[in-house]
Amino acid sequence: MDDRPTPAPDTRDALPEVLAGPLLRRLEPCRVVLWLATSRKLELTLTLHPPDGRPIEVGLDSAHRQQLSVGRHAVIQLIDVSLETPLPGDTLIGYDLRIADGHSAGTGIADWAPHLLYPGQQRPAFVVKSRIDALLHGSCRRPHHPGEDGLARADAWLEPQHDRAEARPALVMLSGDQIYADDVAGPMLVAIHALIARLGLVGETLEGAVVADSDALYAAPESYYRRERLLPEFESNEALRERFFGGVKKPIFTTASAANHLITFAEILAMYLLVFSPVPWRLIAPATPALGAKDAARYADEAAIIDAFAEQLPAVARVMAQLPTLMIFDDHDITDDWNLTAAWEETAYGNPFSRRIIGNALLAYLLCQGWGNDPDRLAMPLSALTELFERVAEERLPAARQDALISELLQLGDWGYTLASQPKLVVLDTRTRRWRSERARHRPSGLMDWEALTDFQQDLLDEPTVIVVSPAPVFGVKLIEGVQRLFTLFGKPLLVDAENWMAHRGAASVILNIFRHTRTPRHYTILSGDVHYSFVYRVRLRARQQGPDIWQITSSGIKNSFPDTLLDWFDRLNRWLYAPWSPLNWFTKRRRMRVQPLTPDRAKAGERLWNGAGIGYVRFDAEGRPSEMSQLGSDGLDTRFR
Repeated sequence: MDDRPTPAPDTRDALPEVLAGPLLRRLEPCRVVLWLATSRKLELTLTLHPPDGRPIEVGLDSAHRQQLSVGRHAVIQLIDVSLETPLPGDTLIGYDLRIADGHSAGTGIADWAPHLLYPGQQRPAFVVKSRIDALLHGSCRRPHHPGEDGLARADAWLEPQHDRAEARPALVMLSGDQIYADDVAGPMLVAIHALIARLGLVGETLEGAVVADSDALYAAPESYYRRERLLPEFESNEALRERFFGGVKKPIFTTASAANHLITFAEILAMYLLVFSPVPWRLIAPATPALGAKDAARYADEAAIIDAFAEQLPAVARVMAQLPTLMIFDDHDITDDWNLTAAWEETAYGNPFSRRIIGNALLAYLLCQGWGNDPDRLAMPLSALTELFERVAEERLPAARQDALISELLQLGDWGYTLASQPKLVVLDTRTRRWRSERARHRPSGLMDWEALTDFQQDLLDEPTVIVVSPAPVFGVKLIEGVQRLFTLFGKPLLVDAENWMAHRGAASVILNIFRHTRTPRHYTILSGDVHYSFVYRVRLRARQQGPDIWQITSSGIKNSFPDTLLDWFDRLNRWLYAPWSPLNWFTKRRRMRVQPLTPDRAKAGERLWNGAGIGYVRFDAEGRPSEMSQLGSDGLDTRFR
């Protein structure tokens, strides 16, 4: 691929060279992986500043970087630097990305992204930890949720101790719903369209829709709060319209609106830029579209929340530039209830339009999240994506090649990954290798099929301690799982998001047997999100002295929460109905295990579930067992589980 820089646009309204990032992604003693979005191709140099004072300079040619042009003024920079000499561990290492200007050493991060620096810093810094001694984790960052951003809270927590290597966590683990492609506020969608136009993001044709292409979609009067009307009006597509754009009502848990569901690749890419960085917001001046009275009132309410969200983005960008950040998708990164049942899959993948919607989200995930987790394993699909963009003609993706690549991604098999850290980190893909129900197509699929669970077990063999990232909790709230099971029995699993590890007999049996296997770890930490509340369980096998010690630590959401009154009732009823002495425990699949909930120290008497936006913090002892578990609330209050 041609890595020569393109000339800067000759205009008084020139774009900044860097649009988003850098995001610090996978970090190892001999490897540094960064993600960056720029307005043109650039000549970049990475400089590392270890504490011995001798900088390490790496010119970022095609051996260390890929540049993907995704629009007239948008280039994704994927930087992957391998080092011959390991970086020193457990010490602060500064880094800089300098942009050559032809006359000097060029400008660095302090010049073009000063918001990424803490007071007193000349450049961002990171620490290569010799073991995972602490981490931050969370999920469910919904921009128009009326609460503060948990990632901004992480930045405020890190700021006073950023210059102490021992105080920095080893990583940030984002365990799902980093974006909400299926639940988008009107003002966010308007900003997305403004950014698409400002950057000239690539367009596409749309087969199976009543609009011919992306330009017609953006211009359609139904584009805001009425996207269900843009689908073909065929009786056979009634289920498709309801699934993707009907505003599916979920009376027990929540009401999710899909009327602004993102459709095109450009829309989803613009969403990533707008949730990762404050810079794109400075480049656009979104205008309120023509709306009816009801939608106009909703738009005004959402606009205030989105404005507040954008104001916190400098802090969000700073923490992701200073701490290695790993990610895995859950449903909202792609679409609600993604692969929930075999019937859902049959409907969604059997229509070219819905298949394209899912595929575009997966393409954007590969580029903006997946690659940075595991550049080696995703090298081949990324190469195919690079080829796709090299073939762009007249600023529109070639439809046949786009659909072919989507088919390849849907067959990829596994987006999970591992880190050879101490303790080992195993991140599970619970979305694409599902154990479909053989009893009925409308029953929830198992979160991983038998083959995927076998691979998981192989990753665990003979490890003394392990950290497992499962987007959905393995050990959840029994009452809520019971409600989900009840709705499933009535054939309505979509109404209550009835996907949990215990919803499928085969998957539940296999994963619980893995925990009981004599060669799998004696100490498990399971990090999860998804549910919009937080809790900690300690789990042991009944009547077994040497059984595994399992910690289920759930942190959700970063910018989301559960309805307060409803969660209070669930918490109270769960304590009454599933107390340790209750015979109901023997009707659950976890009857051979003793589940001990920990209490949040700011809770009311007896409460076990913590509700609110924030991010989780876990500290580990020398053997890799959790020694401190807290929620850093976005309101500035910290809650410890004891």
